[in-house]
Amino acid sequence: MKSLISQDALDQLFYQAHSFNQFTDQPVSDEQIVQLYELLKWGPTSMNTQPARYLFIQSTEAKERLLPAMLASNVEKTRHAPLTVIVASDSEFYEHLPTQFKAYDAAPMFRENKELAKATAFRNGSLQGAYLMIAARALGLDCGAMSGFDPEKVNATFFPEGRWKVNFIVNLGYGVDGGHHPRGERLAFDQVARVL
Repeated sequence: MKSLISQDALDQLFYQAHSFNQFTDQPVSDEQIVQLYELLKWGPTSMNTQPARYLFIQSTEAKERLLPAMLASNVEKTRHAPLTVIVASDSEFYEHLPTQFKAYDAAPMFRENKELAKATAFRNGSLQGAYLMIAARALGLDCGAMSGFDPEKVNATFFPEGRWKVNFIVNLGYGVDGGHHPRGERLAFDQVARVL
């Protein structure tokens, strides 16, 4: 039987974690980016589809290309974050299934049903984006996820070929003390859950 992880780990991942709007200028290294992916990739997806794709925006030039697509309230926080990740989904993720899901040939099921492929990519890509944030916190980074942007501009700027499509955007780095809003309340168990 697996053991419960420490209270310190639970605090870092959930109880004391915040969505940050301000970060220090300490960079996130290329080695940390690879380490982040090597951890998050183990999060489960249906049929091991793994549709998420990650564009790590690190350079000033790439940031300047992204900023016009951000809502005004997200521009400065994104400009000053040491790393921004565009979490996208690969609309043709199923082309990798022969090597990633070997139980049977599942690729035709998605290739021949674009609506199923789209829903699967969005659902599982969203899961993988959440894994990215939990993995980042596990590695000592802070996160600020955003949906306030123009997806058409992001796609046109960074994914003009049309195969990858933005889902959401996350700023990563080391949060400034107090660089977040006060913690919001959470709904109670009996407001959101039923046990049958």
